[in-house]
Amino acid sequence: QVQLVESGGGLVQVGDSLRLSCAIVKSPPVFSGTYTMAWFRQAPGKERQFVASLMWRAGDTRYLDSAKGRFTISGDYANNMMYLQLSDLNPWDTAVYYCAADRRPLWRSDYASSDRQYSYWGQGTQVTVSS
Repeated sequence: QVQLVESGGGLVQVGDSLRLSCAIVKSPPVFSGTYTMAWFRQAPGKERQFVASLMWRAGDTRYLDSAKGRFTISGDYANNMMYLQLSDLNPWDTAVYYCAADRRPLWRSDYASSDRQYSYWGQGTQVTVSS
């Protein structure tokens, strides 16, 4: 059973930075080769929103437009960890951030950014940006 465990959320001020982590706990060889990892977020009363995706071991990344230049997704392949570095945070970044994974390589951008394409989800970590 694949399990994704997020951590690193918290309460920060406008302009601050934060690094979210996602531990990929799996029973091998559920995932092998190139597969897709991503971060989504959900603010109160809003739908879940794509933030960034990473093609595991291939390195291809995609970002929400408003995240470009501020957020960086990365992976530590040896230790099965994924990260989302958040910088220059503002109040509308406040949300629960979720780690997601699918064993398929989602090369199409519309697939990679769609939460319906992901089979595995973490429990989420809260990020609150205070003004």
